[in-house]
Amino acid sequence: MDKEKAKAWAMKMWKEWRATLFLIVFVIIPVKSSLADFNWVPTGSMNPTILEGDFVFVNKAAYGLRVPLTLQRMAQWSDPERGDIIICFSPEDDVRLIKRMIGLPGDVLELRDNQLYINEQPMPQSAIDPNVLEDLSETLLAHSQFSVEQLDACEHSIMVTPAVRSKRYYGPVIVPEGQYFVMGDNRDNSRDSRFFGFVPRRNIVCRAVGIAASFNIKDKYQPRLGRFFTDLK
Repeated sequence: MDKEKAKAWAMKMWKEWRATLFLIVFVIIPVKSSLADFNWVPTGSMNPTILEGDFVFVNKAAYGLRVPLTLQRMAQWSDPERGDIIICFSPEDDVRLIKRMIGLPGDVLELRDNQLYINEQPMPQSAIDPNVLEDLSETLLAHSQFSVEQLDACEHSIMVTPAVRSKRYYGPVIVPEGQYFVMGDNRDNSRDSRFFGFVPRRNIVCRAVGIAASFNIKDKYQPRLGRFFTDLK
């Protein structure tokens, strides 16, 4: 291909694809970076609420706006609330995590044999609806215990696995100003604030609001259709 033909071909490609490129660069990338996105979850630290293979829809504008493709904050209109499922960067190694918001600035937190206390008050636990557990593996069901924990107005499922060595006792600690305490709903299989400490506000990126799709990574990625387009709480 001589230079004239190459130039003509390049111009043809530009005319055909320029609208798509502008859409990607000036609309899709900024929206994905600043407003909304999907996160694939590869681990079970949020079982039974979020399973391995879930595609989680996140609202990046839940707490404010950031400059696209950066963590630089442009505006902030709210802070995380207790019970929120948040996306944050670990203060330990900057790994992106999905966890439950447990402790807010000024809270006194303590864990006694997996019973959570906030400001010296035990967080109530109650029996779980078995239908919530229908997508869990037989192994998890056989070796774990499940309940519903009340965090202020937020009711959510938790699980514990007695055979696993974990930090079932922690604190009491006071959450510093500008810092937060997060945990996984899978209390005995989650690396969270019990291990890496408090999460600075600037490390909290967004809030998870629903499950867009779900595939069983342990069974040839079979779709879990009952989890498609469901809310998170």
